[in-house]
Amino acid sequence: MLFRLLQMIPLVLGIVTVIFTIVRLAPGDPVLALVGDFPAPDEYIRQVREEFGLDRSLPEQFLRYLGALARGDLGFSFVYRKPVLTLIVERAAATALLTVTALTLASSLGLVLGIGAARRPFSLLDSAISGSSVVGFSIPVFWLGQLLILLFAVTLGWLPAQGMVSLREAPEGWARVLDVGFHLLLPAAALSLRFLAMTARVARSSMLEVLGRDYIRSAKAKGAGELRVLVRHALPNAILPVLTLVGYNLGFVLAGSALVETVFGWPGMGRLLYDSVFARDFPVLLGIMIVVSATVVVANLLTDVLYAYFDPRIRYRR
Repeated sequence: MLFRLLQMIPLVLGIVTVIFTIVRLAPGDPVLALVGDFPAPDEYIRQVREEFGLDRSLPEQFLRYLGALARGDLGFSFVYRKPVLTLIVERAAATALLTVTALTLASSLGLVLGIGAARRPFSLLDSAISGSSVVGFSIPVFWLGQLLILLFAVTLGWLPAQGMVSLREAPEGWARVLDVGFHLLLPAAALSLRFLAMTARVARSSMLEVLGRDYIRSAKAKGAGELRVLVRHALPNAILPVLTLVGYNLGFVLAGSALVETVFGWPGMGRLLYDSVFARDFPVLLGIMIVVSATVVVANLLTDVLYAYFDPRIRYRR
């Protein structure tokens, strides 16, 4: 495990290098975006460039950024006039709530649907679940979010369409928890549908493969009930591809959260990333991408650990 942790260092360094290069070479001048249409003097623009270190060469900027990153400093926002780490910490809780809820909902419900489809292969239920999975996988998340707003917020008026809490009221305690939960329903549903469809299909395929093995037939021959065979014998082996899917798709879920947060006005890192793109706030863009990339790397490491826990035959050695 220690060796795998050490392997993360060059991986994260490579990610930082690629992200820094892409962001810095992207079109647009952050100073001009910060100044706007105001006819600022050339002396003022030069002073702003020096203040943020944008007058230096790209390799020098990269080395300075690596030095600051080694000290835990993600830079200073041009637009918000705050440390980037402070901005990310302020928004991270909202993004974590949205992504964890969506992943939990998609993983659990997708696993149940996949097992239900595998129990009766090629039945009406299996066809319905498989067909719905194809449709759910094909719907773009931003379009689905707008459809959910039109149906449940505008037409039916059941759920709020924007934000994380109600602005007209100031609920406290459990009332605030319920208010956040109501605001969370639509964005979590929009974000989780695609991943739910993928989980259901992978769980169905894996469960069908496991149910056809010899030890499953032996367990049935010994008189084990269907529920015991599914939960005790089949599920621990069929869940391994689902775990891989969770770790692999965490990055896609975080990327999709940027679109969902923009559509629903959810105050998370995705909305901050969206606003920073138009403001050319390079430090914030770099900070969010690095944090997200590091989160995905750690999630894949934890997935490998869970793999070894569920399958004792797997042992990681140097």
